Amino acid sequence: MIKNLGNAIKEINSNADFTCEEDNLDNIVWLNGTTPIAKADIETKIAELDTADETAKQAKIDLKASAK
Repeated sequence: MIKNLGNAIKEINSNADFTCEEDNLDNIVWLNGTTPIAKADIETKIAELDTADETAKQAKIDLKASAK
């Protein structure tokens, strides 16, 4: 399961219309004439979003630690 799959697609194309079973890149069905996004582009965006999530989590931890 890919945590940020839908978010990554919407970050690349906010108007994308798609379905995806089991959050699997190989199961994306592009709907209503949406131009397919390359798998590599989606994977890159997922990695960026995952990194941003981890950075935000660490920032919260650091903020709590500095407040003590």
